[in-house]
Amino acid sequence: MEAPVECDVVIAVPDSGVVAAIGYAAKAGVPFQQGLIRSHYVGRTFIEPSQKIRDFGVKLKLSPVRAVLEGKRVVVVDDSIVRGTTSSKIVRLLKEAGASEVHMRIASPPIIGSCYYGVDTPSAEELISYKMKVEEVRQFIGSDSLAFLPLGSLQNMLGADSPNFCYACFSGQYPIMPGSKVKRVGDFVDDGVTGDVDVGWVQTAAPVKA
Repeated sequence: MEAPVECDVVIAVPDSGVVAAIGYAAKAGVPFQQGLIRSHYVGRTFIEPSQKIRDFGVKLKLSPVRAVLEGKRVVVVDDSIVRGTTSSKIVRLLKEAGASEVHMRIASPPIIGSCYYGVDTPSAEELISYKMKVEEVRQFIGSDSLAFLPLGSLQNMLGADSPNFCYACFSGQYPIMPGSKVKRVGDFVDDGVTGDVDVGWVQTAAPVKA
């Protein structure tokens, strides 16, 4: 298995990390439990337009289950880390709920490039893994350990279909290079609190790493 660690319980960041967390727990031989409860009336925090709203959104969206976490060495699994701000709040929530250790496992490679093909991701300069190495990200989010799924492992898992997928956000290698500017028309950005819509803004494309 990828990135094993001594732990007492495996939990997921709901709902995005549930499937990967169940698999991690099965391979580790450790119980999978619901350590975070999500409110489904709050939108996705990582695409929200302001940091203040993102922070408030995390508090509204996730509630820790102290009975599952207190005194435990916890592995928490999520699908990705984008800016890192949501992950840092999750780690703090878990430790405030009594977790003795928090080990974060991410079921994707580090995101180092923005997606220009229809997914609303931040510019490269806002992506924490574009700016920081894994250990620096770990220190930023405050977890006891941090591991991402390696790109090679993701490709191996996809098998013969692997060449048919785009990995630009993980590798920085774009199958079709974006222009100097990318105009987003009609993007819906739910701020998680008021349901505000951000439409028709222009994002300057950051230089792509070689």
